[in-house]
Amino acid sequence: MNGFDLKAALKNGERVYGCCTVSPSPHWPAMMAGTGLDFIFIDTEHIALDRSQVAWMCQTYAALGLAPIVRIPKPDPYLACMVLDAGAQGVVAPYMESLEEIRDLRGAVKFRPLKGQRLNKVLEDSSTLDEETAQYIAVHNRNNLLIVNIESVAAVEALDTLLDEPDIDAVLIGPHDLSISLGIAEQYEHPRFTEAMTTIIEKARSRNIGVGYHFSFGLDIAIAWAERGANFIVHSTDYFLVRDALNTELTRFRNKLGDPVRESAGGMESSGPAAI
Repeated sequence: MNGFDLKAALKNGERVYGCCTVSPSPHWPAMMAGTGLDFIFIDTEHIALDRSQVAWMCQTYAALGLAPIVRIPKPDPYLACMVLDAGAQGVVAPYMESLEEIRDLRGAVKFRPLKGQRLNKVLEDSSTLDEETAQYIAVHNRNNLLIVNIESVAAVEALDTLLDEPDIDAVLIGPHDLSISLGIAEQYEHPRFTEAMTTIIEKARSRNIGVGYHFSFGLDIAIAWAERGANFIVHSTDYFLVRDALNTELTRFRNKLGDPVRESAGGMESSGPAAI
């Protein structure tokens, strides 16, 4: 899928599947493209990737038919433009709680290359944009997705106002941070957490906005959220998938041969480069 196809699928309520990658290995994109993913999630908030790595990753994944979605470290329109120039087809900004943050990101993602006072006027009133320029901008940004990270009580409480901003393609829930904001850290089956997830899913889908989550710590829980209507699914992270698969197979190996099972040097706690 490219970004244009991904936008259409999300709006129509179709489920799309991605995975977060922490690896800049040149062997990784072809492998990931062979798994049936629709998009790839590149996280520069928690993962140490430099600008050149992000650029070649975006270009390579896009060429292989996986829309590259990049999360920037903060809701900064200049950072958004930077990753879009690198080849990103969607931008996520973390911990968004205000209409101003969403509007700034919207300007960068949906109205490039407009900037400054001209952009501010358009964001206040899109009818101020002449037809020729409007057509140019629509074509220029046709593959760009505007994705809002909702991961706090404040964001949930302001959700109706936030989602009324035009041009939002998807909401990405951050379950880890949301659980902490709710005061029930990592209790993903707690009734208050389920209520918050259900509220976000229902309000987003009622506006034909895609909604999903990045979650690495329980397939059954993640499936249950999709059954409630979430359709933008960032399943786990290659870091956790490789770690867990290796741990499972080595444990089986040692058990079969009667060798002692060793404790992981780093433990098996949920923390890691992509715990959100």
